[in-house]
Amino acid sequence: MSDPGTTGARANPKPPMALLAELTYRCPLACPYCSNPTEMTGRKAELTVEQWADVFGQASALGVLQVHISGGEPASRRDLEEITQAAVEAGLYTNLITSGVGLTRKRLDALDAVGLDHVQLSIQGVDAAAADEIGGYRGGFERKMAVAGWVREIGFPLTLNAVMHRRNLDRLEETIELAVRLGARRLEVACVQFHGWATLNRGGLMPTREQAVAARDTVAAARERLRGVLAIDFVPPDYHAKYPKACMGGWGSVGLNVTPDGHVLPCHAAASIKGLSFERAQDRPLKEIWEDGAAFNAFRGDAWMQEPCRSCERKTIDWGGCRCQAMAITGDPAATDPTCSKSPRNAALRAAAEADAASDAALIYRRSPG
Repeated sequence: MSDPGTTGARANPKPPMALLAELTYRCPLACPYCSNPTEMTGRKAELTVEQWADVFGQASALGVLQVHISGGEPASRRDLEEITQAAVEAGLYTNLITSGVGLTRKRLDALDAVGLDHVQLSIQGVDAAAADEIGGYRGGFERKMAVAGWVREIGFPLTLNAVMHRRNLDRLEETIELAVRLGARRLEVACVQFHGWATLNRGGLMPTREQAVAARDTVAAARERLRGVLAIDFVPPDYHAKYPKACMGGWGSVGLNVTPDGHVLPCHAAASIKGLSFERAQDRPLKEIWEDGAAFNAFRGDAWMQEPCRSCERKTIDWGGCRCQAMAITGDPAATDPTCSKSPRNAALRAAAEADAASDAALIYRRSPG
């Protein structure tokens, strides 16, 4: 395995644009595709309102423009309104990423009062039976529909986030229609990424190649049909793609994450990379972590790349793909992402994906920390 902490540093990185603030890993849902780590920080270790306010102030000074307030389920925090207010007061554009469960009209009104800018609501299916089965929470779909209505009445811009997989990709057209009915401005069609809990559920969630192709065509047609009505972002299935997605727009280039206990990461799954050490925002200034932290400099630029990435004409387009995925599949975070068709491991990965897509494995549902 390559040493992940000594190569690839890029001097004077540009300021990050976005911060993902993971307030808690607690969540009433039990989605088997969740990208949260399987070992999760509990309530007692979560940052306080004052600590989050300090993080937001430092982030703003560093150049961050927007904060995505997430989890787990951020509404599990009774002080969500105070944390959101702290982000607003720091001058950040605030986007609440929520399952909707735990939100009431009163709480949304309170969030509106403190200046929340945007709501991003996750959906697990287009009806109660499908959605509640995947979410592992009876009544979840009904609550989401109520929350979407309250969001529309208050006037928040709404984005729907639909995580798609083998069990619901055949209903993608209905998912798009639901987004239009709910008045969403944007829909994220996010095919499941196999990190965290999702890695335990490849056999239950891996889409087929036929589904991947159909999804691409459905999104393309809907984008044209709904131009000016609904913007659609599409995250295609990694395991059926020709080339990998860019790793966070380039590792340590665009954004950073702060976990519930304050660890600062280049991406939400970065803690899965063995050999990297992640510092906490309460121990070292955010600016120093971003600019000089060993973990952030580990895969910046392209000096760390192995072949075939090092000589590839796409190396500044996809940056070698996902470092966490490379670690999970090859054991080496500097390896070419095996989902890339140029990777020597790609054929084996595709064969494994086809086997997973044909599996009838039972789902392993996410468990929340205490």
